[in-house]
Amino acid sequence: MLKVQDINVYYGAIHAIKDISFDVNDGEIVTLIGANGAGKSTTLQTISGLLRSTTGSIEFMGKSLAGVPPFQVVAHGLAHVPEGRRVFLQMTVEENLEMGAFTRPASEVADSLADVYKRFPRLEERRRQIAGTLSGGEQQMLAMGRALMSKPRLLMLDEPSMGLAPILVEQIFDIIKELNHAGVTILLVEQNAQMALSVAHRGYVLETGKIVATGTGAELLNDEAVKKAYLGG
Repeated sequence: MLKVQDINVYYGAIHAIKDISFDVNDGEIVTLIGANGAGKSTTLQTISGLLRSTTGSIEFMGKSLAGVPPFQVVAHGLAHVPEGRRVFLQMTVEENLEMGAFTRPASEVADSLADVYKRFPRLEERRRQIAGTLSGGEQQMLAMGRALMSKPRLLMLDEPSMGLAPILVEQIFDIIKELNHAGVTILLVEQNAQMALSVAHRGYVLETGKIVATGTGAELLNDEAVKKAYLGG
């Protein structure tokens, strides 16, 4: 579904991503793990068109994303939930969700809202509430719901558990598994390597902009180097 080949990304003189290549197959949960500054978020931003690679290629559903603006990437079926949630704080919950459907025909929005509210009942309870007054967990649900309004084939999640209480982290990961079971392919960037690898079919470990290890979620959970570096082993 997604093929990333030999991409390099710079922030000025800083070489943030160094010849990264990986793929995501239809129906998978694939996770990118690594320390802060490893290049995880930069990778997602490059895939979604917010940053540009100086080399290589990114293909989604067999089509190149080279030069495709971010809003058209969404229209292709690839949605990105950014780090920090980035909901529209002055708008209501429902207005945020409607913004997520900007690529869809107006006639389909009501059904999509119903689907999101079924998956996130808390959002329906707060549909008229200003998003900036929601808790962190509720804002994360809203950010995910907003992305789902575009009916993505591939959902990219950047640090969905950041800043959340442990019980909310479990809820978010349960939702990730439910979405995957419902047919949504997921590319997950997550600081909580234990949780990410426990739900992922496959994973890649990034260090200073390079992929240094790959394997199934179970293989990486039991890899001694990964355990020592990221799992407190």
